Amino acid sequence: MISIYLVDDHKIMREGLRTLLQAWGHVVVGESSDLVGTLEAIQELKPTVVLLDLHLAGSSGLELLSEMRLRKLPSSCVVLTMLAQPRMVSEALRMGAKGYVLKGSSSSELATAIEAAAHGRRYLGLEVAGLAAQSAKEGDTIDTLSPREHQIIGMVVKGLSSVRIGSLLHLSPKTVDTYRSRMMRKLEVHDVPSLVRLAIRNRMVDAEPV
Repeated sequence: MISIYLVDDHKIMREGLRTLLQAWGHVVVGESSDLVGTLEAIQELKPTVVLLDLHLAGSSGLELLSEMRLRKLPSSCVVLTMLAQPRMVSEALRMGAKGYVLKGSSSSELATAIEAAAHGRRYLGLEVAGLAAQSAKEGDTIDTLSPREHQIIGMVVKGLSSVRIGSLLHLSPKTVDTYRSRMMRKLEVHDVPSLVRLAIRNRMVDAEPV
C-alpha cells in the first residue's frame, strides 16, 4: 500500500484517480486543486507519492516541485499531465520529479511510475523518454550557437524582418538571412514557425539587441 496525495484542478479527474488508486490497494491521503495550502498539507500528511498535474488554475505544478525541493520534502513526485513538451519533461525532471506520465497513457504505465517513485526510482514511458532525449539534444545544439546567433533568434521570434534586424545590428539584410539559414540548419528546423516554437520551448525569447 502506497500513500498518495493528488494535485489536479479537475475534480472529476481526482475522483477517477482516487477510485483507480484505491482499487490498486493504495490510499489517497488528501487532494488539492491548486497550490494554496498544498505544501503544508504534504508536509503534514507525508504521503509517499504526490501525483501532480502541471497545469493548475492560475499556476504551474513546477512551482510546487520547486518548493518541495527547496524544503527537502521526502515525498516522491510523479507528474501526470497532458503536456507532451520536451522542455516541460526536462524541467520537471530537473526539479526532482521521479516520474512523468501523459494522461493519454495506459493505467499500467501510471501504476509502474507510482511503484517506481515509491521506491525512489525514476520512471519514464517510451514516449516521455523520447521527449526527454529531444530536449537534451536541443539543449546540446543550442549550446553551439554564438551570442550573435542567440541575439538574432530573439529578434526573429519578436517578428522583426531581416531589414529591421540588419538596421539594429548594423548588418546587411543578406547577412541576417545567412545567419538565419545557418541557425536553422544547426537546429534542424525548416521554417520560421518551427524556429519560433523551438526558441520558446528553450526560453530563448528574451534575447535583446545590443
